[in-house]
Amino acid sequence: MPVKEVEKIWMNGTLVNWHDAKIHILSHVIHYGSSWFEGIRCYQTAKGPAIFRLDKHIRRLLDSTKIYKTECPYNEAELEEAILQTIRANKMKECYIRPVVYRGYGDVGVNPLPCPVDVTIAVWEWGSYLGPQALSDGIDVCVSTWTRPAPNTLPTMAKAGGNYALSQIMKVEAIQAGFKEAIALDVHGYVSEGSGENIFLVKDNVIFTPPICSSLLPGITRSSIIQLAGDAGYVVKETNVPREMLYIADELFFTGTAAEVTPIRSVDKLKVADGKPGRITMQLQKKFFDVVKNANDPYNWLKYVYND
Repeated sequence: MPVKEVEKIWMNGTLVNWHDAKIHILSHVIHYGSSWFEGIRCYQTAKGPAIFRLDKHIRRLLDSTKIYKTECPYNEAELEEAILQTIRANKMKECYIRPVVYRGYGDVGVNPLPCPVDVTIAVWEWGSYLGPQALSDGIDVCVSTWTRPAPNTLPTMAKAGGNYALSQIMKVEAIQAGFKEAIALDVHGYVSEGSGENIFLVKDNVIFTPPICSSLLPGITRSSIIQLAGDAGYVVKETNVPREMLYIADELFFTGTAAEVTPIRSVDKLKVADGKPGRITMQLQKKFFDVVKNANDPYNWLKYVYND
């Protein structure tokens, strides 16, 4: 589905018209994937539009640039204010937010250092990432033939544009095989994550999720679900997850800014339990939406756009 246009995009401190938000074809980012980004959601809550865990997203964005030895020209407070400014300028009540730091037009060689560091922020309307029924009915997934990078080959803790070349291959492979999404294994054969989501597994009322060392992005929705599950009295174990646990799990679900909390109903055409979203999955989904939609937020996770 094409992105629904809004009026303004923020570029290096200036709000420009949607169709004027352009970069040079020889920008370093186009040739070498030298960008770092975040996916953030602003929800129309019961108390007004609010951004979910904005501070954590901005911190991760700057961590990503640091890992790649790139200095962002804006600090955390400036980026947060720029995001609020962009949402307000477009009069958005609910939107997806995409801040991007990238290497612009300069030297076209591999060395990124001579190239400027630019920043842009776009917002747009975006519904359910994995389909309108995904949140209620669950999705069918497969284990990818592609493996997540080995340690010390690619910094998977950074949310970098170049890292998502692998995600694209995984996603296309899954779609062409008739699945909605793919799950990748790490270099040791343990479960890692989806093409753009973290994964959780429930077995005998214990919740399992792969550790950071399984070449996955440290998801902010992931950490939120760990918090919500712990507060609900569940045991959550961050541990290596063998592939076969996917097939005998009582429940499986993805988490992510785009995916939110999406049940998985089958893996490699094997039903997860009875093939319906599980009780714990739906309980955690309800708790998550209670925060982001009903504004029942004891964690101070919401940043209100117009009245904070």
